[in-house]
Amino acid sequence: MHRLVFSLLIGGLFLLNTSAQAQFRKIPSSVTDSFKLKYPSAAAVEWQDKVTAFQANFTQENEKYQARFSSKGEWQGTTKRISEDKIPAAVKDGLAKSKYAAPDWKIGTITVKYLPDGKTQYGIFVSKSDINRKNLLFSSEGQLLKDGSTL
Repeated sequence: MHRLVFSLLIGGLFLLNTSAQAQFRKIPSSVTDSFKLKYPSAAAVEWQDKVTAFQANFTQENEKYQARFSSKGEWQGTTKRISEDKIPAAVKDGLAKSKYAAPDWKIGTITVKYLPDGKTQYGIFVSKSDINRKNLLFSSEGQLLKDGSTL
């Protein structure tokens, strides 16, 4: 009986997750027009409805990006993954001076976020154990802005 309930629960969660990824609304032309103006050389564009925004997943110059736009076509920011060797010196220094420094903490995924105000932020996932994991957010000057826990 417990296995049946557990199986139904897992199956229901899978279906909810799958349907949550579905496109709910038609993408407004203001969004696609803004995207084309901002990223005219984008290729392999795939759109997702994120309820509060529209997200374009695309490649440009052999790199993968995610850009978000409001329903009015206002660009909200763009993110891409980078390797550890691409982290700017100021951000590396900020990480090294934080309580999340090596060798206790291991670096995982690193993202660079380009924001509308011209600012650039760096997201760094670090882990100390399977339970002790953090999503860190640094300014381009190396200041730790946020250290959110993750599951």
